[in-house]
Amino acid sequence: MKHYLLIPVAIALVSLLTSCGSPGRLLDFPFDPGGRGLNSPASELTPHLAAQYIVFVSDRSGTQDIYLYEATQRRLIDLPGLNSLDVIASDPAVSEDGQTIVFAATRQDRSGIYLYNRQTLQLSNLTGNLQAEVRHPTISADGSRIAFEVGQNGQWDILVYDRSGTPLDLQTSY
Repeated sequence: MKHYLLIPVAIALVSLLTSCGSPGRLLDFPFDPGGRGLNSPASELTPHLAAQYIVFVSDRSGTQDIYLYEATQRRLIDLPGLNSLDVIASDPAVSEDGQTIVFAATRQDRSGIYLYNRQTLQLSNLTGNLQAEVRHPTISADGSRIAFEVGQNGQWDILVYDRSGTPLDLQTSY
């Protein structure tokens, strides 16, 4: 089943949830049958909104790839070196400046959390040394910290890493 309205509905919901008391508004992006815009005939999954950037997974090229859309200019942004045929991507998030994208991916039956830097065009696996299943990453507004779920010892926990892949020791008080 195709989800033509998934992105606009999700944006409206995000707008309602993050508008700090002001009423949300629907961002209406035109349908593009050629897949060059935000709303296409392909499945657009797990959108994440940060400032004017919308990052999402789509199967419009026949594989599950990450796309970045700049809403004010209404255009897809090229992401050289990000998507590859041997990766199944999911759950992307983007920093507010649009320069850093984090996502979960499965490659050769192993899950990982990947970070893509648009300035350097570098893609790195933050969890390559972690012997556990990982999922659902999110990134801080400034792109400096990444939080994600890790499945170890029969339970799911939250880990926080910095952008270089170093685990952060966050002290908590109860």
